[in-house]
Order: sequence, then C-alpha cells, then structure tokens
Amino acid sequence: MRYTFLLLFIFTLSLKAQNNYPQDYFSNPLEIPLILSGTFAELRSNHFHSGLDIKTQQRTGLRVKASADGYVSRIKIAHYGYGKALYITHPNGYTTVYAHLQKFAPAIEAYIKEKQYKKESFQIELFPSAESLIVKKDSLIGYSGNTGGSGGPHLHYEIRDKKERPINPMLFGIDIKDNINPIVKSIYAYPLDENSHVNQQNKKQKLTLVRLKNGDYTTKNIDAYGAIGFAVATIDRQDLASNSNGVYNIQTFINGSRNFELDFKRFSFDETKHINQLIDYEHYINQRKRIQKLYRKNNPLSIYKSTLNDGIISIEDSTSAVYKIRVSDYKNNDSWVTVNIRGKKAKIIKKQKSPVTPHYIKADQKIQLDDGAISVDFYPNTFYKDFYMDFKVQNDTLTLHKNTVAAKKSFNITYDISKYNKADKDKLYIARLIGYNKRPSYVSTKRKKDKLTASSKTLGTYALASDTINPIITPLNFKKNKWLSKYRYLKVKITDVGSGISNYRATVNGKWILMEYDYKTNTLTHDFNDRVITDTKNNLKVIVTDNVGNNSTFEALFYRK
Repeated sequence: MRYTFLLLFIFTLSLKAQNNYPQDYFSNPLEIPLILSGTFAELRSNHFHSGLDIKTQQRTGLRVKASADGYVSRIKIAHYGYGKALYITHPNGYTTVYAHLQKFAPAIEAYIKEKQYKKESFQIELFPSAESLIVKKDSLIGYSGNTGGSGGPHLHYEIRDKKERPINPMLFGIDIKDNINPIVKSIYAYPLDENSHVNQQNKKQKLTLVRLKNGDYTTKNIDAYGAIGFAVATIDRQDLASNSNGVYNIQTFINGSRNFELDFKRFSFDETKHINQLIDYEHYINQRKRIQKLYRKNNPLSIYKSTLNDGIISIEDSTSAVYKIRVSDYKNNDSWVTVNIRGKKAKIIKKQKSPVTPHYIKADQKIQLDDGAISVDFYPNTFYKDFYMDFKVQNDTLTLHKNTVAAKKSFNITYDISKYNKADKDKLYIARLIGYNKRPSYVSTKRKKDKLTASSKTLGTYALASDTINPIITPLNFKKNKWLSKYRYLKVKITDVGSGISNYRATVNGKWILMEYDYKTNTLTHDFNDRVITDTKNNLKVIVTDNVGNNSTFEALFYRK
C-alpha cells in the first residue's frame, strides 16, 4: 500500500513539474460554478475545439468577467463562428478569449458602436490600442449569449499563448469537478497494407468490446498478421454534466512498451484542419461517428507524442502480443483497454476490393479533370493519399467521388456558361447537392466573363443552380404607420429560398442604422437605445440582396416621441 501511494505521489509531482503554466493567475470568467458542455481539443467538424464551453444555466445575460488584468486587444463581431467575441491580452503574454457574447460592457459597447456606425456595418473586426480599453481582473466585460455558430447559450472561453496557439485552460488552474473515468465506446483494427489481415480479413474490423468489473475493458482475442493499426471511439464526462466531451490524453502500449501518444494540451489553428486525417474520415461520413486512429499516417499534427513506428505494430506469424490503450482525462481518471493478439498468417485472406476508375489521383501532383463545360483543378497535396476518383459529368451535374476522402486543401470547380443567354447567366451559381433530396447548397461562386468558379474542400455532387427569386422581408414586432414610442427594439425577418442572403442595409430617413443579424432566427434587430433615430416621423428602408444579386426593398413609416 505504501509503495502504491509513493508511486502515485511521485507521478503527481511529475505531472505538476511538467506544468509550467501560471497557476491562480486566471479566475473564473463567470459568477457561477464552472460546468462544461465542451472540453478543450474536443473533436468537432473539420477542427479541434479551441477552448472550454461553459454552461450558462440554459440562459443568456450572465455577467462575464475579465479573468485577469489586461487590455482589450481585439473585438470581432460576425454573423457566424464566434459571433460577438472579445480578446484580452494580459501582462504575462497570454490572451483570453470570450465568445458567443450577447453584448459587451457599456464602455466597450459604446466603443464598438461608434466604429460600426462609422463603417456602416454590423460585422466588424477591431484592434484597439493598449491604452483604449483597459480592464481589471474580475471586472465586467460583457454578458453571455448565443451569438454566431453557438448551438445553445454558453460561454466559449480560451487561453492563447503569444503565438496565438490555444492551450487547455485547465493547465492554468481552471478547475472542473471530475471523478469519472472516460468511456470507451468502440475499438477497431486496421490491416494497413495488402498483405496484412485481422481475423482473416484485409479490411477494418470492429472488435467485440467487453467491460470488466473494475471499469476497464478488454476485447475478444484476435488473430492478425502484418502491419496493423487501431482506432478508438471514446468520450469523457464530468461530475456535474452528462455531455459527451473529449478526452485529454490517449496512450498505447505493445507488450508493455509505449508506442504511441495523443496529447491534447495545445495546438495551432494552422494544423486544426488535419483532424480529418486523425479520425477515420470515411467512417465519420458514413456513420456520423468519430473514431480516432491510434497510428500516424501522413499527418503533421503536433499532438502526436512519443510515437514508435508511428504507432503501427508489426505482427509476425506464430507470435503473441498484448496491445493496451490508456484513455485519460485532465484529472487523470483513466480507462484501459486490453487486446490480446495471436500472430497467425492466414492461408486464405478475404481481401477488400478497391474500385478502379479511369481517374487516378496522385496526391503530390497537380491534376485537372474535365468533361465538356466542366473542369476541376486539384493542386499538389490537396489530398493525404493517392486514390481512384469517381469523376462523371451529366448535363450540368458533376459527380466528384463521394465525400469519403478528406481534403487538406481547396480545389477549384469551373463551369463554362457560354451556352446560356445573358439573363440566365446572371442568376446561375455553383451548388453542392446535399441530403437525401439532393438539395442545392450555395458554394461561394465567382464569375469572370463566361466562367463560374467555386472553391471547395468537400468531394461530392455539384451542379449549376439558378436563383430567380427575391429575398423576403417581413416586419416582426410592428406594423406600418404605427407609433413605436414604447418599443425598445425594431425587428424584421429576412429569408431567401435560393442562393442565400449576401448582405442587407437598413436606413431611417436616409441615415444608416445598425441592425444586428441572427442567422439562426433570420432576424434583423435595431436597438432604439442607440439614439440615432430622433425624428417623430420616420421612414424605414431595408434592402436585402442574395448571393446572385436578386434584391428586395421593404419600406414602412413609423412614429416615435
């Protein structure tokens, strides 16, 4: 017992010694206990989660405080992404980020609105000087919200270093109550070349997972031969929330020796796109479940640590091996998986057949595919691997493989529209066909004479689409020719059924007014407390334009005292 305690004590000291980040410097940004809906480096669509998502009791408007002394160094307001976000730079060189805010503290709000009215734009990005907006630790900087791409009310909170790399805030002493071991959902084994096999098959195998009485896991024994890799689907939970969150660290061992590690401590935004090579991308697209590969193959991610042979294990005939996986959270709660492997070279292997097409993509080469009026340009290193691509053109529909191969760079799709008359040309755009009904989804399209071009990182089916329908503008909380003296807000709904809304502009008596756009509710909102509307009789004019240039105008008289 003493020996076990001593080992645990030494291990704990070792962990603390490795943590060179300041402790107790950053305080809780909210005035409520910290409960998470999302953890750092959690697997998200096309990126790692760069902070902590802190629950706000399913409501907006909670006071958000500066975690330490500093100055507001950046403010960004966008329709999507972080929504309303504030960046504070601190004397120790770190920057904290507060995103999806409902609004800012009064002094900051006034600073921003002055700039918005000057630029005549709701979306804005500002970089105040170090003297403009100084904040003290625990001072009010804003209120929690649900703006941007937020899926529900919460505060997204980050800590970044001088190189703008996000770091797990828990390393700075931000404490989350957690006594729950991670949960392992599934294990997969991969034969990694044509001569390798698992259970006499040359394709990915899902292993039978068994949970033991002590909470750890084992699998049904497997027969294998050659170069083998594994993948795991795993989640973590904290004490006070039922959310399925990401884990902190994954290690693997072969016959007692560590051969692979994923350390979700820090990453850079430049590399976050490589998440699609970390996960089994095809599995995610087909089953909407993310499994993490425990081997490295053509992936520059910095989160790989201590890899031996890139985590790939070599199984020889007539041998035995024990493969173990350790999954842990930040509080060092862990779960182990044991896989017993019998090396057995099969005489007959059920091989996986790969489809062969006339179009072979070499990842390191530039390639152009074309058929009639449609061409696609792939640049060197667009993909992680070489593969046969399914490329077909039928009328104006382009089949560009299935979206089962991850791209790390954009490729260009070009349509020659010279056969269309001028009126039709002006309404055309390139769309990706999505869902069961192949609904056209607008892809940002540029036109140069008779050529339409769009960039994308997603394979799939594309087509020319036409949008001839104007956007719709509807007043929500008022009617024309009404007195609005007691109203705080003016609200208008804007929708578009075709290419989607590109921009909008609102004026009162010819003067631009700020209207905040919430794409989730299709709502434009003006706050009369901006005090830019001072006349009694007012003519509101709203112009909305879609992505191919169709536009609608709404006008209404209203009165205020």
